[in-house]
Amino acid sequence: MMPPFIEAMRPHQWVKNLLVLAPLLFTPQGLLYQPSAWLQVLLAFAAFCCAASSIYLLNDIVDRVEDARHPKKKSRPIASGRLPVGVARVQLLGLLAGAFGFGWLVPPTTAGVPFVVWPLAYLALNLAYSFWLKRLVVIDCMCIALGFQLRVQTGAAAIDVDASHWLLLCTFFFSLFLAFCKRYEELSRQAEASGRTRATMSEYSASFLSMLIGPLAALSILSYSLYTVSPETVATHGSDRLMFTVPIVTYGVFRYLFLVYRRSEGGDPAQLLFRDLPLVVSGLAYAALVVVLLRVMPVGG
Repeated sequence: MMPPFIEAMRPHQWVKNLLVLAPLLFTPQGLLYQPSAWLQVLLAFAAFCCAASSIYLLNDIVDRVEDARHPKKKSRPIASGRLPVGVARVQLLGLLAGAFGFGWLVPPTTAGVPFVVWPLAYLALNLAYSFWLKRLVVIDCMCIALGFQLRVQTGAAAIDVDASHWLLLCTFFFSLFLAFCKRYEELSRQAEASGRTRATMSEYSASFLSMLIGPLAALSILSYSLYTVSPETVATHGSDRLMFTVPIVTYGVFRYLFLVYRRSEGGDPAQLLFRDLPLVVSGLAYAALVVVLLRVMPVGG
């Protein structure tokens, strides 16, 4: 079992920040093999991990009394008393310093925009979400989707390239799909929680969420498919080979729908992506196929 101060940072959630690396993977081949580019995206990844963990700590500090009465959240380090509030506050300040420190180490863009504005924007969005926007139905999930978009744009800013419009749209729709799936799972487990798990849950219903989840699944697949064959993608990679990854992405989306509707899972996508073997295999297969199509096979080969 990990120490309370590590557990409070929720390191398993850092997998979401791997989206920061996405722009580097899908850029022209020359940039991928530049050590400086890898250093910059890894610094950006570290900045976002610190920023995300600081938000988790802040929420747990503020909500510790309410969490202590929750059947699941009461076991969290701060709510359970395993991590003293004073120590958590010092840790919060350290994480904020880390987020800005790592951010300042990334060079500004050629337009002169300091990189640190990206973790700052992420923190501002999450503070607005934690103290206000999470109480607004639908807006709460859209904030989560915007957070994922910020990660992609952050990765692009770190290596000073433009993020693909289709990639940003795909990220938005897919993360919105995951957010509503999480709400569906929370709704199905309300009875176990002896009440609402979120302020907006009384506004959601299973039928309403299903009406949103289905179209978002389709939009996620469609936007990714269009990204693989878009002129900018073909110009970047010299071919439309990425289209061969569409079946794997389609399977991943459908598998997730199966887990949400048939297994009543989907409450924590970061854990589910590691716990469900078919999802793990499809993710590894996708990554391997992208490397083969874009980095191993020569253009025209």
